[in-house]
Amino acid sequence: MQNIRNFVIISHVDHGKSTLADRFLELTNTVPQGKMRPQYLDMMDLEREKGITIKMQPCRMNYVFEGKPYILNLIDTPGHADFSYEVSRALAAVEGAILLVDATKGVQAQTIYNLELAKKQNLVIVTAVNKIDSAQAKTEETKEEITKIFGIKKEEILEISARQGMNCEQLLGEMIKKVPAPTDNTEKPFRALIFDSRYDSFKGVVAYVRVVDGVIKSGEKIYLTQTKAEGEIKELGYFTPEFSSQKELRSGEVGYIATGIKEIGKVRVGDTITNLKSETESLPGYKESNPMVFASLYPEDPDDFDILKEALGKLKLNDAALTFEPEMKEALGRGFLCGFLGSLHAEITTERIKREFNLGLVISRPSVVYQIVTKNDKRITIYSTPDWPDQNDIKEIQEPWVKMEVITPQNYLGRVMEILGNLNGNFIQSEYFGSEKTILIYEAPLREVICVFYENLKGATQGFASMSYEILGYRAGDLVKLEILVAGEREEAFSKIVGQKEAVEEGRRMVERLKDLVPPQMYSVPIQAAVSGKIIARETIKARRRDVIAPLYGGDYTRKRKLLEKQKKGKKELKEKGEIHIPPKVFLEMFKS
Repeated sequence: MQNIRNFVIISHVDHGKSTLADRFLELTNTVPQGKMRPQYLDMMDLEREKGITIKMQPCRMNYVFEGKPYILNLIDTPGHADFSYEVSRALAAVEGAILLVDATKGVQAQTIYNLELAKKQNLVIVTAVNKIDSAQAKTEETKEEITKIFGIKKEEILEISARQGMNCEQLLGEMIKKVPAPTDNTEKPFRALIFDSRYDSFKGVVAYVRVVDGVIKSGEKIYLTQTKAEGEIKELGYFTPEFSSQKELRSGEVGYIATGIKEIGKVRVGDTITNLKSETESLPGYKESNPMVFASLYPEDPDDFDILKEALGKLKLNDAALTFEPEMKEALGRGFLCGFLGSLHAEITTERIKREFNLGLVISRPSVVYQIVTKNDKRITIYSTPDWPDQNDIKEIQEPWVKMEVITPQNYLGRVMEILGNLNGNFIQSEYFGSEKTILIYEAPLREVICVFYENLKGATQGFASMSYEILGYRAGDLVKLEILVAGEREEAFSKIVGQKEAVEEGRRMVERLKDLVPPQMYSVPIQAAVSGKIIARETIKARRRDVIAPLYGGDYTRKRKLLEKQKKGKKELKEKGEIHIPPKVFLEMFKS
């Protein structure tokens, strides 16, 4: 037990976490040189393309340090705020963390947030500044930032280059010295924390676990304390990083358990596995996911609905924050209303569905969840615009707000303040640290942050600014439902919730966009934006022109007049039927914009 070290690497996105994990795999000879590739623990192509870790990947390494053999369990964690729950479960499974900061960028927002999570778990922190070999490195300034913000002594901060392997062996040694071994609870009844999972068609749900107490052997019956599911272990073992089957898992170890449970929803991240007849309590920290951002997903081909349902179920296994429930829209058919932690979470999930299940999707614009108090003091939760009640029945509307921490170089401070000023939020405070950076703390409605704020921030600062946020709760908002009418018929799929002050401008923008996207008909089609039944913007799609008198030349004008009257009558009949088919690609383009 004394030779085990369980640890994670925490950092902001793109600070070199996956590259450092590669060096550890090489130093410990865990992966043969011929099989090594960059970002080895990022198993998905999507992770390597975006340069971010999306799902956790554990790895068991054997290493001899100062003449003693050690077992090192590394859990590679996501670095973006949208995956904070997964990070918190990984931190609960270890005793220590390596805090990695990029010398070219310095301390960034997610660094602060992840370190706070680690401190709440009372983890031992080993700090390192990465990319010291870069021409843009500001190593001393970065160490000063770390000292000022985190209170970590300057002499305790290691300088490394994960890409070159410089001082990585020294960092691994420091981690072994400082991070304590797990407590030996072998004699206690078996308990293990689930920090991730995946599905296997033969073995059922495979749970990734940290064994906290006791010993478990293959073939034993198990019980999940939160979902009250029962199973029989088909296989268990270690991550090397591939599955390596073993006879048992003991207290303090990290490994996997093939539960034999085929119902995907019964194995959840954060749950506790015990022996079937054990009466031990659940491990602390489990909570149901609380997504705040919602978007509708529909298959481009309506016949693929069942495939989409299966895809979402399998992704739910290693994504505790993802929620979904069926919904139906006349224009799009059957689909799902999905809950996410943020816009990046939504983007990653939909991209995985497209790639891993070869599905074409129509995706609605992300929106947040609202609370409405009606005139008779009934509180209702609104997940999508069709549920929005009549404005006359509403007493108060509440929307989620977030507290944001934005870190920016001072030469971009004016641009960042301008972007923040457009959010209709509240400036709280600013703080200078180091010689070139400022932390801005701001409160704003979540609906204004989830879609384009992050992209605007990156664009205005050439990628040097960073942001993290946490949910504060619900606050009263002056909001209305903006509806779109095509030929007088309400198209619910285009409806959205906007601020009262923004309604006219947003309505005008939407009808102008639809005018360009909706195919012209044989008659003119009005496109209108309305709030509470009042038209606030309008555009008209001109009728498709057909010159019915073109074949005629010369002769009596009455023949031409008859043809024109016939055409006019036909257009009137078409208009009275009022059937306009809006192609799915129009919805897709509107949701993109």
